[in-house]
Amino acid sequence: MVAPTPIIVDDISSPPPRKRLRQDNSVDTSAKSNKEPRLFVPFRALGLITNHIPFVLQTRSHKGATDGPRIHILTCLGRSWALWEGGKMSLLFVGPDAPEHISSMAMDGNAVWVSSGIYAVKYIRGKEVLRVSNPLGTNLSFITIFGSQLLALNENGDRMLLWNTSDGELESTIVFDANFSATSVLHPATYLNKVVVASSQGSMQLWNTRTQTCIHQYPATRLLSSPNLVASGSKNQGYAVTALVQSPAIDVVGIGFTSGEISVYDVRADERLMRMFMEGGGVRALGFRSDGHPILASASSAGHIALWDLNEGGRLLRMIRGAHDAAITGVEWVPGQPVLITSSEDNSVKQWLFESPTSAPRLLKFRSGHQTPPHLIQYYADDGKQLLTASRDRSLRCTSVVRDSRSFELSQGSLIKKATSLSIPLASLKFPPITSISYSSARSKDWDDIITAHTDETFARTWTMQGKRLGKYSFGFVDDLKAKGKERNTVGAAKAVCVTACGNFGLAGSSTGQIHMWNMQSGIKRKSYTMGPCPPEVAARFYSGSAKRSERSVTGLATDSLNRVVVASTLDGTINFFDFQTTKLEHTLVLPSTAVSILLHRDSGLLAVICDDMVVRIIDIETRRVVRELTGFHGRILDITFSPDSRWLVVTSLDSVIRTFDVPTGRLIDAFRTSSIATSISFSPTNDFLATAHVDSVGIFLWANRAQYADVSFQSVSDSDIFDVSLPSMQGVEEDEALEALTALKVSDAPVDVFSTPPQLDGELITLTLLPRSRWQTLLNLEIIQQRNKPKEPPKAPEQAPFFLPTLPGVETRFAPEVKEPEKEPKRGTRRLEKAKIGSDSVFCQKLAAELTDGDYEGFFNFAKMLSPAALDLELRSLVTLDNLSLFITALTQRLLSHRDFEAVQAMQNVFLRMHGDVLIGNPQMRQELEKLVEVQQKESESVLELITSSLGTLGFVRDTL
Repeated sequence: MVAPTPIIVDDISSPPPRKRLRQDNSVDTSAKSNKEPRLFVPFRALGLITNHIPFVLQTRSHKGATDGPRIHILTCLGRSWALWEGGKMSLLFVGPDAPEHISSMAMDGNAVWVSSGIYAVKYIRGKEVLRVSNPLGTNLSFITIFGSQLLALNENGDRMLLWNTSDGELESTIVFDANFSATSVLHPATYLNKVVVASSQGSMQLWNTRTQTCIHQYPATRLLSSPNLVASGSKNQGYAVTALVQSPAIDVVGIGFTSGEISVYDVRADERLMRMFMEGGGVRALGFRSDGHPILASASSAGHIALWDLNEGGRLLRMIRGAHDAAITGVEWVPGQPVLITSSEDNSVKQWLFESPTSAPRLLKFRSGHQTPPHLIQYYADDGKQLLTASRDRSLRCTSVVRDSRSFELSQGSLIKKATSLSIPLASLKFPPITSISYSSARSKDWDDIITAHTDETFARTWTMQGKRLGKYSFGFVDDLKAKGKERNTVGAAKAVCVTACGNFGLAGSSTGQIHMWNMQSGIKRKSYTMGPCPPEVAARFYSGSAKRSERSVTGLATDSLNRVVVASTLDGTINFFDFQTTKLEHTLVLPSTAVSILLHRDSGLLAVICDDMVVRIIDIETRRVVRELTGFHGRILDITFSPDSRWLVVTSLDSVIRTFDVPTGRLIDAFRTSSIATSISFSPTNDFLATAHVDSVGIFLWANRAQYADVSFQSVSDSDIFDVSLPSMQGVEEDEALEALTALKVSDAPVDVFSTPPQLDGELITLTLLPRSRWQTLLNLEIIQQRNKPKEPPKAPEQAPFFLPTLPGVETRFAPEVKEPEKEPKRGTRRLEKAKIGSDSVFCQKLAAELTDGDYEGFFNFAKMLSPAALDLELRSLVTLDNLSLFITALTQRLLSHRDFEAVQAMQNVFLRMHGDVLIGNPQMRQELEKLVEVQQKESESVLELITSSLGTLGFVRDTL
């Protein structure tokens, strides 16, 4: 029965580096740059709790702990896993993505083991430390920890592989018989080196893993009462073992079958102790209570939980119908506590508290998400921390972007009590799926702030985010009751809703063209907007002879920020503009195609219309004209969203591509293809994230906006530039790499030609300094300013009184005045130091002498412009030698020739000539430099006057012409 196989192990037991090293792909840099995200980077996924893989429960007790054992819950998220803290159901961390979808999980102390494809991967604190592979190349379906060994079953069920958990060495392989397909493995308590293996044929075998021999076989005829029984709602035979658990009693295990039959079996005596049968589907999980009460909990594929009293021979104690909305995948009792933990395919994990053995349990804690993929998402409020999401599971949820524990489902009333009393599924009592949603958070603390339309319902419902529940009112399209016969119009289903920006009014439009407005506080109907007959040019195109042209279906509603205009789109391709107060139809814009839905950006007044001809048309509600037409889609357009500044319009379509258009230019600036179609998108009000919902996932995916963190070049994108991008994961390595990409991608943005103002626009122009005019005015009039601000008398130091005033001896209090000593004259410095001070040059003179005589003196004038007017005046007075005077005149001449700092040169020249004019006149050797300065000064002055005259003439011509 045992076949020796070669050992093939992918040993990466050496610890990984603390930070993932960036690989050097310098060879393929050009090719890789084309595949990097341009605008949106995958960030993380929200709303994922668990899937169809059973969860793993782990309890840890610490010495001296007074709050009981710590509970850890491990759930599967597809290709990754999540670890939750059971006390508050808070998320501890999420593991990285496995090579393929996870099929089974196990925990071994601090380590987490998962089976993914042909691999079994070991993680410690979310980091992969070991990976082993199946040498046969078949996928692994089940794994469990058995002491220091990892036991795994392949998907065919014909082999069991045993690895060493420390070094990953494949120790042995057990081959089963041809008529035995193993599905699960259980280690009976106190059994040494022995495991019980269950099969899909209904039989079990007891194996010794050390000697690799089959000790005993349990045929299906002894385990089952009726092996050929078929479970209700199933086409498979009922003898497959679906649950195998250990009971608190030694040698006794619980076995569940697809037929709904449950056997409590003694594996040592090979005897069935009890038999129970659970209605409502096959058994998916079993759990024995371990706090002293002999109770067995079983879960069915219909979402029910049954409690069996083992003291009464397996009598049904209580049935919890509708505990979950889908098949329950796992049931575990917390050791020593009356708490039952369940997980289900409806994306939820729940904890049930049993306050007494016979009373019904109450829901203690839970984490849940959407059961089916959400089809409508929208950011709520202006802080970008919450998302309103609607799904086909008939629920409306608020998903938190910041923390998963803040997500919740808006209550629809006491549906659980009604479903229990009527013995019907809970989902049948929920409202139909939401088709349209609108909100305004302006008055969310005062009254209802959300309004929704549902499938095939003739009224809209209100919700309150503050109370997390259904609102007070239902806005129905009830016609006048006094009208009789043909005068009464047909009441249509609600198709579109809108809440005004002020939050005081709610509007709804129907499939028959009715548009009503209600007060959100009182629920009273306030106004009605009449659509009117269909325009003649539209009637011939959309309506046949027998169709009712008066019943025009409304597809979208919107109001502006000041409650002046109501915009309504119709299925026949018209955009209707109503006056908000008078309800008068002011204008009708006819589009060349059907208007499927509309989206208004209230701040900019831009209305985006999704048309049936795969074109998005943008309309300005002020001019009421089409200003942009965005094309290039290869599938029906599903959803659109504006960026907060209305500069971008993000569009998702049926070709699985998310496109971003630049609204001012109408260009496509970004496009990427996802693995599944995005059915709904929403841009964060804070401009940092784009949220998407996809057709095959119950999660909501966030994409980081790179423009918030780096300079991004917006260039036109063609269809050849569209590439595939993987969806974001819950967290882990992919998120870290995405965040690193935000800084790493700055390198690719470096070649972008960003315009910067040159120091000189043109060689013939004259450039002024960027300093204020007062700087040079102060320098010219510094003597007058100093004379005006001169103090009248020198300042006197205030007399300082001692802390304790001394007194003279005697009966009367007399203070003793302090006798001041005559001040001593300070010692004068030596003449040698004074000569050294006079002989040292200042930085001003040093920079002046360091410049080239034929240069532009850039460094010198930059230093001079940094000085204050008083400091510059002092430096000019310190030019006492003829060499320094000659150098300064040369600096002024060269700066004029460079056409730079014209007004600074004029101010310095004025002050310099007033200070040193007599010295320059009395020294004939300075004549040549002065004559050159005069010549250059005249030439530059004439050039400035010509440029000013030309500019004044041009401005006068433009002013007179316009």
